[in-house]
Formats: sequence, C-alpha cells, structure tokens
Amino acid sequence: MEITTRGLWTLIHGMGFGGLYLLAGSGALVELYRRYGNRVNSSGADQSDRFLRVYLIAMAALAWLAVLTGTYIIYPWYRATPPAGTVDLHGFPQRLLMASPQTVGWHALGMEWKEHVAWLAPIAVTMAAAVVGQYGRGLQEHKALRRAVICFLWVSLAAAGVAGFFGAMLNKNAPVEGGATIRLTAGG
Repeated sequence: MEITTRGLWTLIHGMGFGGLYLLAGSGALVELYRRYGNRVNSSGADQSDRFLRVYLIAMAALAWLAVLTGTYIIYPWYRATPPAGTVDLHGFPQRLLMASPQTVGWHALGMEWKEHVAWLAPIAVTMAAAVVGQYGRGLQEHKALRRAVICFLWVSLAAAGVAGFFGAMLNKNAPVEGGATIRLTAGG
C-alpha cells in the first residue's frame, strides 16, 4: 500500500481539514439552536460559553486550513501546464479534464465554482466565531444578530459542502498525482 506526496496532501486537505470541518458544523448548529432556542437553560453557562467559543474558533481554523492548503498546495498541481508535445495528461489534471468533452464540465463548472465558493466557508465561520466570542450569552438578547450567526454558519457549511462535492468529483475524474511515493505497507 502506497500513496504519493501529492495524494497525501489531497487527503489531508479534503478528508482531514474539509471533512472534519463539515462534521464539526453539524455539532455547532445543534449547539447554537439548543443554546439560543426558545427554552434556554442557564446552568453551566460560563463553561458552555467557553466551549462554544473554542469550538467555533477550531472550526474556523479547520476551514482556513482547508481553503489555504487547497489554494496554495493542491491548486498549483491541478493547473500545472504540460510541456509541449505531452500526450499523457495524467500528471496534469486540468488539461486532462479539458481534453475530453465528457469531462470538460468538471473543470468549467466544478473547479471554477470550487475556486470561488470555497472561500465563503472560512470567511463566514470566522464571522460567526467572532460574534459569538464578542457577545457570548448576550446573543440571547439580540435576535437579529443571533439569526445572522446561524445563517452565516449555514452559508459556511453549504459552501464547504459544494466545494467538497466538486473536489471529490474532480479528484475522481482527474486526480492530482505525483511526487515521491510513500510506502505504507509492503504488498503480500
């Protein structure tokens, strides 16, 4: 069993940072709805407030790590230009997708959307974390601000979900390959 360094970075970016972010998002939504719903339980509020702040900051960190590794590590490998006369485009995912009418849509729609919509995720969750950090329990008194935090969290999760879907489909049709091979186990 082996993986290339580029494959490992793709795994860290998508399944590590992105996947963990999406999983954490459902927990944040449940906690925000529980906390700011009609019935609010104030027992353990200080410890619960601290946990929610740290949780949202960790989510923001995961979202930023996902988008930054995707933009500055994975994307340059995706859009690498092959030397003139190259016939085998497997090391050049963008060109591989664009070379076939059956897969050109994955680049034209998928990657173009992924490039832009993915940045909404860390921006929106950072806003939510900042507002919860600033207001804490005081959000209970600010209905419009509370709704904005929940809406921004939904926007962040939707953006991450769209980016994750397109990333998985792009990697399925034209994986980012190459780099040194890391052997995990010897074959039997």
